[in-house]
Amino acid sequence: MTRRFNLAAAAIAAILATAPACQAQTAAPAVASKDAAFQELDSSMHALVDQGRLPGVVTYVSKGGKTLHYDIYGKSDLATGAPLKADTIFRIYSQTKPVTGVAMMMLYEEGKWGLDDPITKFLPELANLKVFKGIGPDGKTITEPAKRPATMRELMSHQAGFAYGLQADNPVDKAYRDSGLLGAPTTEAFLQKLATLPLYGQPGEQWKYSVAVDLQGAIVERISGKTLGQFMQERIFTPLGMTDTGFWVPAEKQGRLASLYLINPADKKVVPAQGFMVLDLSKPPAVASGGGGLVSTVADYAKFSQMLLNGGELGGKRLLKAETVALMRENHLSQASLAKQPLGPGVGFGLDFATVMDPAQADTPAGKGSFSWGGAAGTWFWIDPANDLFVLGMVQVLGRDGETRLDRLSAAGVYPAIKTP
Repeated sequence: MTRRFNLAAAAIAAILATAPACQAQTAAPAVASKDAAFQELDSSMHALVDQGRLPGVVTYVSKGGKTLHYDIYGKSDLATGAPLKADTIFRIYSQTKPVTGVAMMMLYEEGKWGLDDPITKFLPELANLKVFKGIGPDGKTITEPAKRPATMRELMSHQAGFAYGLQADNPVDKAYRDSGLLGAPTTEAFLQKLATLPLYGQPGEQWKYSVAVDLQGAIVERISGKTLGQFMQERIFTPLGMTDTGFWVPAEKQGRLASLYLINPADKKVVPAQGFMVLDLSKPPAVASGGGGLVSTVADYAKFSQMLLNGGELGGKRLLKAETVALMRENHLSQASLAKQPLGPGVGFGLDFATVMDPAQADTPAGKGSFSWGGAAGTWFWIDPANDLFVLGMVQVLGRDGETRLDRLSAAGVYPAIKTP
């Protein structure tokens, strides 16, 4: 898979009766019988667990609406020895972004906004943004006015000029982190603080991973008059039967939440995670993060993935038109952005998804038009319409970017297997 085909910036109770994946709204993915065709996939994933580089891993492969492979291996918690189960709950971090994108596009279909609308139509607090130009001799930041407000298309394709602050490796991201932006107590406070921070670049001139999807969450709330959690529950989770997906974990489900780990640089093995990325999931958040706040299960996210692969429908419930899903997985990067190849050769970016434009250039066995994203704790998925396929993986290890590429490993095991008679 390509360099950021599944980004991590920022891994399953009882075995359920075998059935076609995601056909009934209440059905979880069925555990497939072991198939020698997927031995390479299992071997590569199990080896990482056996080496102490993952506590546990789940991989799930569906083709043609049926489960081809479903493997659960390792622990949910290393200290207690609790195993991963079919109903284990995972923090999916930035894999929240595609869900927020679907929420946005539901409102798009209702005519509530257009791709070329300025974001200031919905977020007037961001009307007078400045763009970072450099640091002066006196150590002060030099800025210039933004030439125009970013458009909604640019917001959904990370071309609006914002940054994230997750890695303070440049003055703008450092300013984001130092400001405490991601810890703002309310949406209003978040917007007010963001308005004081410089843009990384002029809107439309570059792809820059950013707080753009948190802003989309705020837009969903303003247009719908509901909290993001309420909107997602009513319009996405309930129709799809996603019973374990949300922005927090109730007390009766806390025992199903996988423990979170990170990589020890010294030996590349996992240790318990600490720090600002470890969210308190025991109660509803003050601000639901459209960019990274959801928890989910393999069963739930498989339903979401199948809905997208089906062109916006699952089990007789249509969330989006097929043409809207196609619009989401089209490349929306400007020529200026695309020329810089921010996601690697042959890869563009749609509306809250990376998208494969040229599989050969992208060095991926996935079909043209495959779309994807991943999460900071190592969760990953991609949807491949050309092969009527989606692949989903769950781990719970922060900081895996630059370590073992789970998307590449899984792709290397999946595509030869699906071509095996």
